[in-house]
Amino acid sequence: MLRELKTFIAVTRHGTFAAAGMHIGLTQSAVSAQIRQLEQVLGVPLFDRTGRQATLNAAGIRALPLAKEILETFNRMAVPVDANEYRGELKVGAITTAQTGLLPQALVRLRQAAPTVECKLVPGVSLELLSQVDAGGLDSAIIIRPPFDLPKELHVQVLRKEPFVLIVPQAVGGDDPLQLLEAHPHVRYDRASFGGRLVSRFLREQRLDVQVALELDEIEALVKMVECGLGVSLVPHAGLWLDRSPQVRVIPLGELTFHREIILLSRYSQRNLPVPQLFARCLLADVT
Repeated sequence: MLRELKTFIAVTRHGTFAAAGMHIGLTQSAVSAQIRQLEQVLGVPLFDRTGRQATLNAAGIRALPLAKEILETFNRMAVPVDANEYRGELKVGAITTAQTGLLPQALVRLRQAAPTVECKLVPGVSLELLSQVDAGGLDSAIIIRPPFDLPKELHVQVLRKEPFVLIVPQAVGGDDPLQLLEAHPHVRYDRASFGGRLVSRFLREQRLDVQVALELDEIEALVKMVECGLGVSLVPHAGLWLDRSPQVRVIPLGELTFHREIILLSRYSQRNLPVPQLFARCLLADVT
C-alpha cells in the first residue's frame, strides 16, 4: 500500500493523473488503478474528478497529511542512528554543473567518512530533481533555486551564488553589455529552465528585444556556440568552461549583475538524519 500512498501524494501535487504519472514513471491508467485500489481499501473516494483535474474532496484532504506521515515514518525506519553503520543507499540528484563542480570532492569525503554508504547519483534538470525530492524519490538534490515558493516540507541550504556575465566571440568589439545584446544574435539559456528564467527577467527589466539564434540548457554548449561565432550569451560565471580558457571575451554586467543560487534541497523530515546530514557537511566543506 506504500506504492499507492506515494501515487496519491503525487496526484495531489501535480493536479492530474497524467501529470502525476509523468513525474513518477507510470502511465495514466496505472495511476488511476492505484488510486482506485487505495480508495477501495479505505472505503471512501478521495478525489472529485472534474474533467482532467483531480481535486481532493473532504476525505482526501483529511487523508493527505496522514499519508505523508506514514511514508516519512517508513523512511525513518530504514536509517540507523550512526552514519558509519549505514548499509543502504543515498540517492542524490544533481544538475550538470554540480556533477563536475561541487560533487566530486564531496563524494570523496562521504566515502572516507562512511565507506558503507552506497551513493546513487541521479542527473537531471532542476525542475525534475525538485519534483523527485518532493515526492520522496531522492534524499536530496543540488539544483538552481527556483523562481517560486517551494513547498513548506522542503528545506533549502544555499551552497553558492553565481553571477551571470555576458560572453561574446573574441572578434566582437565593445564592452557595453546592453549594446552587445541588442546588436548581436543571442545564444539563449533555455527559457524553461530556472537559470533561463532569470535571463528572461533580466532582458524584460532592461527592455531588450534580442534576436535569438539558438536556445539550449547546457552551459558548456552555450559557451561552445559563442566560441564558434554564433552569437553572444548570458551565462553563469561557473562550470568547467572556466577551467579551459575558452576563446570568448567575458564582460561583467556591473551594476546590472544578477545571480543564480545553487542550493541543496531536502525534505525537513530527512535533513537531520545521520547520512543526509553527513552529506551536507561534506558539500559545505567546499563552500567558503
